[in-house]
Amino acid sequence: MGKIIAIANQKGGVGKTTTAINLAAALAVLDKKVLLVDADPQANATSGVGIKPEDIIHDTYECLVEGAPVREAILSTQTPNLYLIPSGIDLVGAEIELVNLEQREYQMRNMLAAVKEDFDFIFIDCLPSLGLITVNALTAADSVIIPVQCEFFSLEGYGKLKDTINLVNQALNPDLEIEGVVLSMYDQRLRMANMVIEEIKNIVSDRIFETIIHRNSKIGEAPSLGQPVIIYDAASKGSINFLNLANEFLTIHAGQGYVHP
Repeated sequence: MGKIIAIANQKGGVGKTTTAINLAAALAVLDKKVLLVDADPQANATSGVGIKPEDIIHDTYECLVEGAPVREAILSTQTPNLYLIPSGIDLVGAEIELVNLEQREYQMRNMLAAVKEDFDFIFIDCLPSLGLITVNALTAADSVIIPVQCEFFSLEGYGKLKDTINLVNQALNPDLEIEGVVLSMYDQRLRMANMVIEEIKNIVSDRIFETIIHRNSKIGEAPSLGQPVIIYDAASKGSINFLNLANEFLTIHAGQGYVHP
């Protein structure tokens, strides 16, 4: 049975899309069949795996609002085992258009139900906001991964997202769990970096993944070429970080029945 994981944080610039792309790609390289759903109208996850506008047949907006067949929207990427439902600027209007639909919070869950069994893992790259699209993603998801930047002000979005997750738990998706927090953008050259990590560990009550994602030039360069870092430079520190995160993720899930043999 596949598992749906939302990658979310209300605060922008914390490495959310970077985590979604590169964790999904690392799992794909490790022979898991992975679907990445771009639920952000900026479409950075779409361009970040090399999909161009002319490649798109249907996008997340059309599947959510217009009922386009989800299987027709799924595109293969240059990373083996990694597939994508792309996004585009039209998704900006979905927040308004979803309001008038029956069961508006369940549209993404219904959309993904048709393909959930086709994949080991489905990752949803969420908007850096807590609007109706993000609520849809949380209602569809089995769990949430929260990227948190290694800076003192990085927990601003964490508390608000936790409140939203609690509300979704109570009203829409009682099975939703927090998968864990991923510490990202760690710069060991900064004297305060380790102090920040210890402070975050003292404040955050949820699981924190042991793997920390370091700042790495290759991670920043890879999206401009439409590639996950593991495809762009498999030997880079960024690639090794995300492979380690993927292996930690799989180790956790091996005992939970989500990983296909």
